[in-house]
Amino acid sequence: MQLSVAAALLACTAVQAFSDSSPFVLFSTAELPVPPSDVQLQTNSKVIAAAQQLLDACPTDRYILVSQPNVHAADIRDGADGRCNLPNLCRAVAAETTRGRFSVAEVIGQVSGKPLADHVVAACAAKGKVAQVERVELAHLPALGEAEKRREVLADNDHELGLLLDALEGEYTVVMFSDPNEFKAYEPEFAEPVHMDLKRHADEELSFAGIRRKSNSTSSLPLFEKYQFFTPAVFSGLIALIVLMTILGVGLKALASLEVSYGAFDKEMGPAAQKKQG
Repeated sequence: MQLSVAAALLACTAVQAFSDSSPFVLFSTAELPVPPSDVQLQTNSKVIAAAQQLLDACPTDRYILVSQPNVHAADIRDGADGRCNLPNLCRAVAAETTRGRFSVAEVIGQVSGKPLADHVVAACAAKGKVAQVERVELAHLPALGEAEKRREVLADNDHELGLLLDALEGEYTVVMFSDPNEFKAYEPEFAEPVHMDLKRHADEELSFAGIRRKSNSTSSLPLFEKYQFFTPAVFSGLIALIVLMTILGVGLKALASLEVSYGAFDKEMGPAAQKKQG
């Protein structure tokens, strides 16, 4: 029965066709309504809506939300021989105590545990119950190109998941999904010039209002507090002027100290001068 459940758990004819998809598994010890659809290729919004519909009646008191980032359908089911690569998960799904199951092999888009957790808490509160929601995040799987390392991490995660499932008692519901996945969902971006113009005008109004408030607040200040007279440029100019005036004073003092006799400017009339003229 384990192999048949594992095959039904993630039955997909083209596992490798959608690298931007991830599996979704939900099983419970309580009986669940018939799933609205058993199509193995669905969008994340449809899968979340279907899971919320199954949990509307608050079937159990305990809910385990297991996040396995970057997991794909091929990681759980081997396409060659149909062998389950997560034996602890497949064993729990195939157990006799499991009475309700819902799975989708290929979910397009990311699935987050927060909408499920919020919905469970609200649905149980409406029934007068208190839901115990636990979130478990397993180790992120390496890239698809690192097959050996990916198998090792997947085996360790399955072992950790097995310990968690073995410790569960009473009525419980387990949900396994991928959050976040390796791919990045496409999010269109639309230009909004009207909103940008409004934002720019609002910013300009705020800046103008700030300038007006600042001018009004400084109009009543004293003269020497309102204006700055000794700016760094003025202070530097005064220092340069003092240095130049000092140099000029030293130069004038040096010129004034020169002593030249009046005879130095008289024409020579002695015998030596007459010889030079001859």
